[in-house]
Amino acid sequence: MNMSEIATQTPALDKSVRIFQFLLQNGASTYSQIYQGLSLPQSSTSTLLASLVAHGLLRQSEGKYFLGLMFYELGNKAIEQFNIKELAIEPLTYLRDQTQLACHLGILDGQSAIYLAKVESPNAIMIKSWLGKRLSLHTSSLGKVLLAWLPEEKIDQLLPEEKLAVKTTKSISTRTAFKQELATVRQKGWAFDNGEDYDGVTCIAAPVFDQRGNVVAAISTSGVVFQMPAEKIAQFSEHVICAANMLAEKIR
Repeated sequence: MNMSEIATQTPALDKSVRIFQFLLQNGASTYSQIYQGLSLPQSSTSTLLASLVAHGLLRQSEGKYFLGLMFYELGNKAIEQFNIKELAIEPLTYLRDQTQLACHLGILDGQSAIYLAKVESPNAIMIKSWLGKRLSLHTSSLGKVLLAWLPEEKIDQLLPEEKLAVKTTKSISTRTAFKQELATVRQKGWAFDNGEDYDGVTCIAAPVFDQRGNVVAAISTSGVVFQMPAEKIAQFSEHVICAANMLAEKIR
């Protein structure tokens, strides 16, 4: 449910959240734009806006209202207290149990993907990986998923050259071809690394979306080719998507 649709026993709070969401989506706005855009009563909206400014949740300048810097402070504290690594263990364990393969949580960090959490495979043959390991954005399934929903200009910033480094004979070698691959990822909802990062190693990844629809992380499962045969890829991808959705529900 969208926050703007929530109605509680504290109407003033509900209206405040609607105002915050409005400014988040529309940027700096006048008093008239706010009450008309949200269909709020004029008198109570004026009083509410004044109170939010007094508390530092909004700021007012040249007849317009902006989100206040308190959101920046609160946001930083929320991130400090929010441990996505711990929340990911249950979904990763579910995925490991379904695939019997090593499973990872990864995020975008600079110009690479990085592992934040891992659940080991119970099999004797295991993929070598570790927390903090960095992966190439264009050759790994994690990297593909983390980039697929970004604006094109952001992708160009992260991959500024048309020619891409080739790690195996299956690696995508140009940015143009990689963007076509990202379109396929968005269509399917998951990404596949068919030995593009390491010879003989395959990997499936799916995005973890936050409440606003942004990809904040990705979950993956990896194995050698015979552990992830072609006939199992569709089934494994469903499990990866399920695990990613499990984590998404935990962070909303």
